[in-house]
Amino acid sequence: MNIKLDTIIFYVRDVKKLQNFYVENFNLKTIEEDEIWVLLNAGSINIGLHKIGDQYLEKVNLYQDFDNNTKIVFEIDLDIEAARNELISRKVEMREIKTFENYNYWLCDGIDPEGNVFQLKSKKK
Repeated sequence: MNIKLDTIIFYVRDVKKLQNFYVENFNLKTIEEDEIWVLLNAGSINIGLHKIGDQYLEKVNLYQDFDNNTKIVFEIDLDIEAARNELISRKVEMREIKTFENYNYWLCDGIDPEGNVFQLKSKKK
């Protein structure tokens, strides 16, 4: 069997808010949408944003970010410091730039409007 990762789906509180965040900040293209679902193209993979079901939504504090164990990594072809500064100017919460010994990339984590962590990854020159 040959397999290929096609889509990662995130269950979110506000589909439209996150759609706008990823379209405006990362130029992802919307390829499907309705009131509870958006599918964004992120290159070789799609990101689905699905509204959390009402039975779960009432258990989530709408004003508190929550922890999860998922991180979206975007490889960029820009200088990572410039990309980080651009996102900060757009009021996106960004962490410090980091790397690891014998690792050929710069990394920088950020947080989307619902508390999901994403990472920018830029090849060292």
